[in-house]
Amino acid sequence: MTESSTQQLMDSLLANKAAVNLANTADKNEALALMADSLLDHEAEIIAANQLDLEKAKGQIPDVMLDRLRLTPDRLAGMASGIRALIDLPDPVGRLLSGHTADNGLKIEKRSVPFGLIGMIYESRPNVTSDVAALALKSGNAALLRSGKDAFNSANAIMQALKAGLAKSKISPKVIELVQDTSRQSSTEMMTARGKIDLLIPRGGKGLIRAVVDNAKVPVIETGTGICHIYVNKAANLDEAVKITANAKMSRPSVCNAAEVCLVDQEVAADFLPRLAAAFAGKVEMRADERAKEFLPEAKAAGPDDFDTEFLDYIMAIKVVDGIEEAIDHIAKHSTHHSEAIVTEDQAAADRFTQAVDSAAVYVNASTRFTDGGEFGLGCELGISTQKMHARGPMGLNELNSYKYIVRGQGQVRE
Repeated sequence: MTESSTQQLMDSLLANKAAVNLANTADKNEALALMADSLLDHEAEIIAANQLDLEKAKGQIPDVMLDRLRLTPDRLAGMASGIRALIDLPDPVGRLLSGHTADNGLKIEKRSVPFGLIGMIYESRPNVTSDVAALALKSGNAALLRSGKDAFNSANAIMQALKAGLAKSKISPKVIELVQDTSRQSSTEMMTARGKIDLLIPRGGKGLIRAVVDNAKVPVIETGTGICHIYVNKAANLDEAVKITANAKMSRPSVCNAAEVCLVDQEVAADFLPRLAAAFAGKVEMRADERAKEFLPEAKAAGPDDFDTEFLDYIMAIKVVDGIEEAIDHIAKHSTHHSEAIVTEDQAAADRFTQAVDSAAVYVNASTRFTDGGEFGLGCELGISTQKMHARGPMGLNELNSYKYIVRGQGQVRE
């Protein structure tokens, strides 16, 4: 049987991965600089390809999702800056994680190493192409990327620009590849590529993530959907609470760190909710539970699924609670364990919230929109992990390394 194009790319990556698995820091940093330069040098081609994707998507996806798909010169410049930011970060490969000398004289070290070949399946976010390629390279990994069809033209143009930059470096451009087949078959081939793909990461909506987690036969890091909460405690500065909630919902609603639910203590609901409604006026659709509706007559009544929905739109579910314990309990039942925030001037309440809420990022008096690799000082990011093993929260360079033990002896044998 003839190998598929996806299988051929995997075979090529496996044949060439040593070029990046064993590359030194100077060569990797030089390659990153050339990749960033090439991204900007090919701006016209990338923007033109993105326009093709936007034209195909119009009328097929919501406007906020179109914004997530859209590339502009400023966004391309940001992508290039994200690549360059990795140059200044420490090389994660070869770090001494721990070490000791055993009673028998063996020197035992635990050092970080690349996974080898990572795979990424993602949807309509073309910037993921450059972020993942750059993170993979700096962390010493080859990478196979599979974009959704909505963003394929954009992703392909970005990949070609990155490979053109790599071709000028000491590292082979054959260590990063984009799958050309956007059918379900290519995803299945990546999910079942045991012995080839060392780590697979899905990034997209709930359906994509669930399909990969349920069907993959290779190791997977689960990146989560973001049903993120803002809890306005009775001791909150309400002006600050309005500002934080509005930012968390409105600054960019189509991303996973945007807030979807606002919980408000009964004691401040009558004061806070009308202020929030004024900030949202004409921009955000509010879906209020029965108690919140008393203070928000203009809001829609919340339906049974509204507190379990990642809207990715100008919509927010609002609930009045009797105190911090009810807020914590609600989050435990409805959160996707991505990002949650409390707004309060009460230190004891803040401490209780941060200890009890089991999410990858927990905030006190700040917007959930900061859950991002760049904001956390990781350069660009691979995604937000909502699992607990190996990687949690924004994933950067260190999360793309495993480890091995190196043991040095002087002829010791075990009795």
